Amino acid sequence: MKSNSEAYFDRAKELRQVLNKANHAYYVLDAPFIKDALYDSLYRELIELENKHPELITLDSPSQRIGGSPSKGFQTISHRIPLFSLDNAFNLDELNVWNNKISKLISQYSDQKSIEFVSELKIDGNAIALSYENGILTKGATRGDGENGEDITNNIRTISSIPLALKLQNPPKWLEVRGEAFIPNNIFQKINISRKEKGEELFANPRNACAGTLRQLDPKIVAKRNLDFFAYTIHFDENWIPEENDFKNIQGQWDSLQLLKNIGFKVNNNCKKNNSLEEINKYYIYWEKERQFLPYATDGVVIKVDELKMQQFLGNTKKSPRWAIALKYPAEETTTKLKQMVFQVGRTGAITPVAEFEPVLLAGTSVNRATLHNGKRLLELNIHEKDTIVVRKAGEIIPEVIRVMPELRVKKSKPIRMTNYCPECESVLIKENNSVITKCNNNKCPAILKGILRHWVSKNAMDIDGFGDKLILMLVDKKMVHSIADLYKLNINHLSNLNRLGMKSANKLVKAIQESKHKPWHKKLYGLGILHVGESNAKAIAKVFGNIEELRKASNVSPESIMQIYGIGQEIADSIKTWFSNEENCILIKELEEIKFSLSTDEDESLTTNNNLSNISNLDGLSFVLTGTFASYSRKEIQNIIEMAGGKVISTISKKTSYLIYGEKPGSKFKKAQALEIKMLTEIELEALLFNNHKYNQPNSK
Repeated sequence: MKSNSEAYFDRAKELRQVLNKANHAYYVLDAPFIKDALYDSLYRELIELENKHPELITLDSPSQRIGGSPSKGFQTISHRIPLFSLDNAFNLDELNVWNNKISKLISQYSDQKSIEFVSELKIDGNAIALSYENGILTKGATRGDGENGEDITNNIRTISSIPLALKLQNPPKWLEVRGEAFIPNNIFQKINISRKEKGEELFANPRNACAGTLRQLDPKIVAKRNLDFFAYTIHFDENWIPEENDFKNIQGQWDSLQLLKNIGFKVNNNCKKNNSLEEINKYYIYWEKERQFLPYATDGVVIKVDELKMQQFLGNTKKSPRWAIALKYPAEETTTKLKQMVFQVGRTGAITPVAEFEPVLLAGTSVNRATLHNGKRLLELNIHEKDTIVVRKAGEIIPEVIRVMPELRVKKSKPIRMTNYCPECESVLIKENNSVITKCNNNKCPAILKGILRHWVSKNAMDIDGFGDKLILMLVDKKMVHSIADLYKLNINHLSNLNRLGMKSANKLVKAIQESKHKPWHKKLYGLGILHVGESNAKAIAKVFGNIEELRKASNVSPESIMQIYGIGQEIADSIKTWFSNEENCILIKELEEIKFSLSTDEDESLTTNNNLSNISNLDGLSFVLTGTFASYSRKEIQNIIEMAGGKVISTISKKTSYLIYGEKPGSKFKKAQALEIKMLTEIELEALLFNNHKYNQPNSK
């Protein structure tokens, strides 16, 4: 006869087996075999047993899916096998380049002419690594830097599609599985609805929600988010001799996916074996259309060489496997209903049509408005009231309206045309000759003033901490500020009387405003908002013209002296002259002088600049593009030092680019620079260039 302890042990074991089997049937196979009420009663029984007899708790118990008290933080965990990220291809031509490259390498390994591939959907989630010891889940970690990740084991246990114990008769000493954690679309929508009701900030997209969830310190919160998981890679102890019934000999990735299914994992069933790029192309095109019907987000397909020995031969680069690549889908397009067209006034008076429409999910984020740039674009689109429009994200960043669907147009709807009056001050709008820009020319227009002030206090100009958009609106609407100069006349009494701004905050803000008087001359010049004078151009101009009067004189008497500056052409020189010809701007300069606001290079600033540049090469006429992450400098610091030495930092690679400066994890610009044979430098080599090491002083000659 069994003792009580033996009976309790046996019962707990039975409950674990039934509940784990039920979880697998429900979450992985989508084929539940017991009613929810029965599951709940069995689960409660197990919890009661474990509460009375803690020694019965095991790592594979369903009760361990939800942790106890919140973690105090995450420990770093080293991956037994590096968890690499994939290189990307953004079109079929780039995929062909990858195929040719690996085919050439494989020809050294084997005489076979064709390569078998496995194509899998690229789930838009978060990569995680799972460690099993003797068949039991012991660790779960994020990708991290590929070598080390964060130990999120307690959170991993809350994901019901991840088995706590493997379905193996004779499990290996260790086994590791890699896969993608994600939040299904319907769960994501429910989470955001709940957050909206609570007044909490909405998640931008399912991937971000998943990442934030995995790093929650309280596993109970993770459990409520109902994360899911697809497994796609398996590694195990080479000395393992499995039982005959466990699995057949694994030759490739396709076999690995079947094994993962057999031992209890959820595998995405939309994978496919391919024998050629033509078959991969068909798979890619098919899922580009069909993925909108999937219950989870995808952003491309992953193509892997099937044969494991061939994978091993191809190996890895420093950051990616050579035997796999992600083929990404282009920017998404979708239809939506136009709600209304509004017209915005910018700081230069330019009027911009803005389409407001029913919210849609584009490239993973919710979008409900897009600018149409100008009246010409509005006319080209021929948008009518309540039209069905097609929108996308240009470069997966900027929303834009690309066309309308007239076949779905509401009967008798009226076409929308550019307004003739300023929506803010109701002044008659003007359109200069040969220009597509419609402008409000009223210098007293509140909308223009608000735009000017926003630009002046912005980070790249005066960077006045605490001066947000709401405060600007209040100051202008209450007629407390009529120009930039008026900001410097504000005192604590003025500001503390505004809504939600107490004496302490007002004092802090006044101090920040006054401290901005000591910003460098080039930031002040940029802050004035002269059309076409951006941050880089302002720096270049400020180096040549030490104060506002020198620049004004040059614009009137010798504009060619302005155009001699690298990067400054006729358009910018004309724009500077036009700015000085505006009476309101001349009044502003005078007002700033009266309050002792210097529009010039301070003596201290000049000394600092000269000292910084005393030993640095002259980079006049050279253009630079930056990509990747840098160890010793921020991108901003590198840009500043290049511009101080006379060079120019640009965003786009072309044949005329002098140098590409690259750091860790460089983007697509790196490959483009290679293709164009642009000279490429690390940050160490950039230092050598700056300090007259002639080894690096020969830029791209194209």
